[in-house]
Amino acid sequence: MKEKVILAYSGGLDTSIILKWLIDKGYDVVCYIADVGQDDDFKAAEKKAIDLGASKVYIEDLKKEFITDFVYPALKGNAIYEGKYLLGTALARPLIAKNHIEIAKKEKTNIVAHGATGKGNDQVRFEMTYYTLMPNVKIISPWKDPSFLDEFKGRSDMIDYAKKKGIPIPVSKKAPYSSDPNIMHISYEAGVLEDPMYTLPEEAFQMTKSPKEAPDKETSIMIEFKKGIPVKVENKNANVVETEPLKLYSYLNKIAGENGIGRIDLVEDRFVGMKSRGVYETPAGTILRAAHLDIEGMTMDREVMVIRDSLIPKFSQLIYFGFWYAPEMELLMSLIDKSQENVNGKVYLKLYKGNVNVVGRESSSSLYDEKIASMDELGGYDQTDAIGFIKLNALRLKAWAKRKKI
Repeated sequence: MKEKVILAYSGGLDTSIILKWLIDKGYDVVCYIADVGQDDDFKAAEKKAIDLGASKVYIEDLKKEFITDFVYPALKGNAIYEGKYLLGTALARPLIAKNHIEIAKKEKTNIVAHGATGKGNDQVRFEMTYYTLMPNVKIISPWKDPSFLDEFKGRSDMIDYAKKKGIPIPVSKKAPYSSDPNIMHISYEAGVLEDPMYTLPEEAFQMTKSPKEAPDKETSIMIEFKKGIPVKVENKNANVVETEPLKLYSYLNKIAGENGIGRIDLVEDRFVGMKSRGVYETPAGTILRAAHLDIEGMTMDREVMVIRDSLIPKFSQLIYFGFWYAPEMELLMSLIDKSQENVNGKVYLKLYKGNVNVVGRESSSSLYDEKIASMDELGGYDQTDAIGFIKLNALRLKAWAKRKKI
């Protein structure tokens, strides 16, 4: 009997060649297509895989799970890698890999294959998840396989192989860079973008308008949170209310994109050691992070926030590096969940030409006391208490100052 392998498949040139290459190696290949919101023709990809010799094709709709089980937990922890990147690709990979292993178990095999390169982050994100969820897994990673690399030294070799094996080659003009979309974001990298001075042309952007082309009037919305998770978005002017996670997120993508919100151009540090230039569009994620940070300011204890904020770089790094299912991530998630128990309330925002402006907030879990904070009334606060408070906090400063003068 042939050994069965589950291949993460997109229908593009690379994974189509890998599919045929695995069949030539004597494997029974089952293809797995993960729908995380990319605008692909999945039925055409399925037909192509079967035509090329795949014994079965799974098409898994993972969009809702992606939002509820990956994007929202990251939002609760205000995840942002190196202070800029909202982790749209990194968050999708453990979900794709988890489902990959579930299909392998269903098909009663421990062999999985993927088409990620040996230079990028995705190979790590996929394989760390595979090993965690199936410790006895056997991974076929062609771009790290010497026999595959001997056969395919460049794109011309792949095209020659495709012609020889009857693999259809896309006739559309190849973009001078690669892009990877999902419902959270789209990334652009490689090719001409490897020049850090190259500017991505306006026509390349797919999720957002240029701020210059955005409406000349503000869009006013309200986002409601419960335990740090968005549960409602409301646009009274457009008479729109969304509460279902996927519809809520999609609507925020729409209005953020129309207002030119969510673009960023950066250089980041890959896990494998090199720096990489990327351009990203993350429209809904940009709005939600701004709103979430704001409602936390009203509802989260100061010292709890200090501790949680100190963990954001590590939390974000774990996501980026591919350690979603690691024990340290489980620990951090527990702490983050605890910190979000009272992060409830409504945030009011105005969207305008690339900007997200918070204009108000309200919460039944608020720690803000208007009477205590007011400069116009005492509100139970004795201002003379501040004398001792300041003196006590100044003790160490006075001692330090005296020593400095010696």
